[in-house]
Formats: sequence, C-alpha cells, structure tokens
Amino acid sequence: MSKSVLDMSMSLDGFVCGPNETPDNGLGDNGGRLHWWFGETDREDPDDVNAQVVGELMGTGAVVAGRGTVEPAGWWKGDHHDGVPIFILTRTRTAEDVAQWPLITVLDDVTEAITRAKAAAGDRDVLVHGVGCAQAALSAGVLDEVQLHLVPTVLGEGRRLFEGIGAEPHEFELLRNVQGPGVTHLRYRVVR
Repeated sequence: MSKSVLDMSMSLDGFVCGPNETPDNGLGDNGGRLHWWFGETDREDPDDVNAQVVGELMGTGAVVAGRGTVEPAGWWKGDHHDGVPIFILTRTRTAEDVAQWPLITVLDDVTEAITRAKAAAGDRDVLVHGVGCAQAALSAGVLDEVQLHLVPTVLGEGRRLFEGIGAEPHEFELLRNVQGPGVTHLRYRVVR
C-alpha cells in the first residue's frame, strides 16, 4: 500500500533552507549545502548508502509539493522524475504555461492531493516536498512518514521544517537510522 513520505534535508540547527529565500534563491543563502550529498552518490555501488536512499526517493510513484517548492525549480519543467504524476498545492493563480504539462495537477486541498497521489502511485510511495505542504499534510493527518537527511552543518537562520505548526503534539516512531558519507538518514513513521 502506498505511503505519503516527506523527504527533506536538514541542518543540525533544524533549517531546511537558508535565509533570504526567494523564487530566484529557492534554497536561500547557503541552502545548497543541505543537498550536496544527493549528487555525491555512486548509483553503481550497491554499498553506497546515499545511493540507496536516492534510489528509494526516485522510485516513488507520485509527488505532492507546494508552490514554494516548484516555482524556484521552474515547475520541474513538468516532470519531477520518470514521468510520475505531480500534485501541486496552491491557493493562488497558477501560471498558464503550467497547463501544458500533463503530469501536473494543481489543487488547493492537501487531503485531496495526497489521496489522489496515493491512487496514482499504486503500490509505490508518494514523495511529499516542501515546508508548507509538509505542515499541511501533518496537520491534516495525511502524512504517513518523515524521512530526514541530517547534514552536519549549521545555517544559523532560514526556514525550519515545522516552525509555527502549533502546540498540538505530534509523535513519531524511528524506522531507520543509517549513516551515509556526510549525512545521516532518519526515517520515522507518524504515530499521531
């Protein structure tokens, strides 16, 4: 059965992007430091932990992301990876050229987006991207798992993953803790 899995790289001080985040500077100042490990994988090496994690990520069957994630990335030019359906959460008008990309569906409800993405993904997982999308999915109770890639760097400021989500407690169960070169991969099941 398909699961919705948030996937985020994070600094030791809890930031998922650096300061001065704008559409032209999508990861903020120095935010690229959080993702260097992604490109430093040897997908031919079966012992490369980072490559295994990237392989899982790329094996997802659908993507749900927020507009703040896709706009700086040029809406991924209509295809995040390997032609899977993409569901974008936004409450604002979408650029008309997005309509030309058949893989993208724009919605304003996170529960509907996750439900439709799971149906489209079949037995593969749904990749959840973006801070706003993650917060909405967790608050709505439709986020199944959280995968964090803890990078040993300190950004000092920027955007935190769950900052401002409110005082309602959320509990997680550790499913995996593996060390790759320069990054620790943590995977949790959302308990409540």
